[in-house]
Amino acid sequence: MADLKRLQRNLGYEFKDESLLTQSLTHRSAGAKNNERLEFLGDAILGFEVAENLCRLHPNASEGELSRARAQLVKRETLARVARRLELGEYLYLGTGELRSGGQTRDSILSDAVEAIIAAVFMDDNMDSARALVRRILKKEIQEISPQEQPKDSKTQLQEYLQARGKSLPVYKVISVEGNAHEQEFQVECKVNSLELTELGKGSSRRKAEQQAAANVLQKIGVENL
Repeated sequence: MADLKRLQRNLGYEFKDESLLTQSLTHRSAGAKNNERLEFLGDAILGFEVAENLCRLHPNASEGELSRARAQLVKRETLARVARRLELGEYLYLGTGELRSGGQTRDSILSDAVEAIIAAVFMDDNMDSARALVRRILKKEIQEISPQEQPKDSKTQLQEYLQARGKSLPVYKVISVEGNAHEQEFQVECKVNSLELTELGKGSSRRKAEQQAAANVLQKIGVENL
């Protein structure tokens, strides 16, 4: 296990209670005292701080543009990129099975650890420190993103297409969930009765599967980037 002092230097924050940092790096596969609850709290703090920064930096952006920019900044892939910059994979506490399967490089585990660390800083000190951490580790992404240039996701595009034509909205239904807890695959059905269309989508989360199903409907009706 790498030196936690080095990680704290990279974070720009020194823990008074280092056990909170250890817990934030502990995956559920490694024990009962893991980072799942911290991840839940960190997600909320992250979303708030990102939203505040976007509103302050882009006063002329619409609510929809700000929402899409926030989604880009807090999504799994972005947080995993931040985690790799911090070399978090070296510090994670994982169960034997996760270690063998390369859990220290998996986007889902890395992004969860980032959120958990944010909450750990809040628990160790206060909200100001947690928000400052978000600004530090996401500084590059926050500064570079342009709300006006973020594409609408497939579900939003499909909804707007249908609403503009006075048609009923799609209904999403989970058809199946397969695989182990850390590598599940969801299959979701997107049914649009008003178009007499039903398409399936697959993904590592319900949200991703829904987006893929909506994208398949858009492709079927020949719609791209409303």
